[in-house]
Amino acid sequence: MTAVLTFHPLGDADGTLVELADGRQVLIDFGNEWTAARDDRRIDLATALRAGLRSSGRRGYEAVLFTHLDRDHVYGAADFFHFDHSPALQGPGRAIIGELWVPAAAILEDDLPDFAQVIQDEARFRLRHGYGVRVFSRPEALAGFLAKHALTPAQRDHLIVNAGETVPGYSLSGPERVEFFVHCPFGWRQDENDQIVDRNQDSVVLHATFLEGGEPRRVLFASDIDSETLRLIVRTTRRHGKVERLVWDVCKVPHHCSYTALNVADKGVTRTVPVPEVGFLFESCAMPGCIMVSTSRSIPSNDHDVQPPHRQAAAYYKEIVRARGGRFEVTTDHSPPRDPQPCKLVIDEQGCRFVSPLTEAVSRPGGLLRPAAVAPAGFAFPNHPVAPVKPAGFA
Repeated sequence: MTAVLTFHPLGDADGTLVELADGRQVLIDFGNEWTAARDDRRIDLATALRAGLRSSGRRGYEAVLFTHLDRDHVYGAADFFHFDHSPALQGPGRAIIGELWVPAAAILEDDLPDFAQVIQDEARFRLRHGYGVRVFSRPEALAGFLAKHALTPAQRDHLIVNAGETVPGYSLSGPERVEFFVHCPFGWRQDENDQIVDRNQDSVVLHATFLEGGEPRRVLFASDIDSETLRLIVRTTRRHGKVERLVWDVCKVPHHCSYTALNVADKGVTRTVPVPEVGFLFESCAMPGCIMVSTSRSIPSNDHDVQPPHRQAAAYYKEIVRARGGRFEVTTDHSPPRDPQPCKLVIDEQGCRFVSPLTEAVSRPGGLLRPAAVAPAGFAFPNHPVAPVKPAGFA
């Protein structure tokens, strides 16, 4: 079996499904910004995911990562998922979350809107009870939160993953053939900022390595960070002698193709010139045939909208892939009008291949992408000390 990444067209929002070689599934973000307008090329994420679960006989996902709690990454989650902390948010048709992955900021933020509060409530509930959660980074304020509940960091250490570590439960030598390396958030950064949460800069950035055909295929999930945080990631990674964690075959372009990910201080007139460290990441670490995916609206031809995507950033990214025989793709551009559909990225022994719903057939035996795999027997809660109570019918 191969790995498949499904990028849903959500405008300037995120929702990426990662299907692993062993049948496990990891969902990264859930920003359902769909409307019923006939000309809306955004997909109804909830409907699309439910259809996938139903067709594969699944009740949920082994892991769900919310990279941060902005609307475009969590909106609609309250109506889609089963939440252990609230009986009112449980019931038939709700998707089960095996492990909930969140940045520490998601535990610590105050005054969240309702659509994000539900994620925090669930993450806090699982952290307090010691199961089914991974918290990324360990700022000092996290110890304060635990102390309020008569807990110490040592008692929850097995649930915390710091930058520079890999997520437990995933290995290149296992049947899943993948590992997730954490680049961000930095706990010390939040400490230095007096515990003031900056959602974008304290968001989760992952570097995934898939092993297919004996060859590593690397995917960078860059979240919504800007050039200053990317600069820190590059500097820190190089200082620790782990440059291989910067190499990428596929990059989910940061922040919906915003120029701020390249150079927060200068958009440029026709092309954004990245700061040196970011230039190193995109120019020196890109593999031949690399693929860049912008989860965004179509790239504009003007500067009338200050929000991303920005044409200057896209111009730079297109130069990168053109020089390496690669591709720059925008999710909205591949979504058929009046029938929104996701695009996919297949990772197998042949390498990494982008598949558009506008050209559904792919060059592989059988001609079409494989369907979503059925979940392995005994859906796992790998860091749960005692099996949780699950809804009826959930294996």
